Amino acid sequence: MSDRHDPVPNYNFTVRLLDASEMLIGAIAGLFGADVHPDAGFSECRGLEGTLQTQDYPEGGLNDRTRKFPTRMAWTNITLQRGVGLSRDMWDWYFSYIRGQGRRRDGLVMLLNDQRSPVMVWRFRRGLPVKWTGPTLSARGNEVAIETLEIAHEGLEVQAGAGLFGPR
Repeated sequence: MSDRHDPVPNYNFTVRLLDASEMLIGAIAGLFGADVHPDAGFSECRGLEGTLQTQDYPEGGLNDRTRKFPTRMAWTNITLQRGVGLSRDMWDWYFSYIRGQGRRRDGLVMLLNDQRSPVMVWRFRRGLPVKWTGPTLSARGNEVAIETLEIAHEGLEVQAGAGLFGPR
């Protein structure tokens, strides 16, 4: 009888922003110790997406097709949503660009299993906070106040969690 490998639910994830001075292996090693320490808890993460752009080449004499050649990768902005709390860390990073003191940051989005062990890790490079949206406020509702941060970046890398450091 073989081991079952069910898909992992999408509700258990963490996000970590890395300083330029942090080395990737050291940052990941620290995160995969006894506990994962995210920078902020988020309720939703969208935009882990890339598209390979192509250039069409209509070759003479081949009227039944158009050849396609790869050109560049295009990366979708990552959008993070969370309930408004007492932490201003995401706002401070965004606002630092308004003050002319901003710096890009790499980041890790980690999908965890029910034992809080990493299953997949997406690393984005040179993140730039391009849009912050505050909560929609209404005296007639009782929903959680949600803030959104959109991060442009220069590429994603994907690593299976179990393969980060070899067998444990």
